[in-house]
Amino acid sequence: MSEDKIPISEKLKVLDSVTIYKTAKWWSAVVLVESFGRRQVAMYVWLNRNGRWRRNQKFTIHSRAEWSQIKEAVEKFISQLAM
Repeated sequence: MSEDKIPISEKLKVLDSVTIYKTAKWWSAVVLVESFGRRQVAMYVWLNRNGRWRRNQKFTIHSRAEWSQIKEAVEKFISQLAM
């Protein structure tokens, strides 16, 4: 888990997290959370506004099947990115 406390709702239990990048203004992380007894993986992007981290984007993956579809779709385009 990253050293900084992940700035998400206290209604969600953070089980683990990996920071993808963090600057003074932007923070992106993948977080394993438990919500109402169900586990989810979510990618968050926060923006630091006036010294407080505010959620800018959230993308949640609910199941392995959903992740397989997302991964397959992304893999189709990844080779077209610049090195």
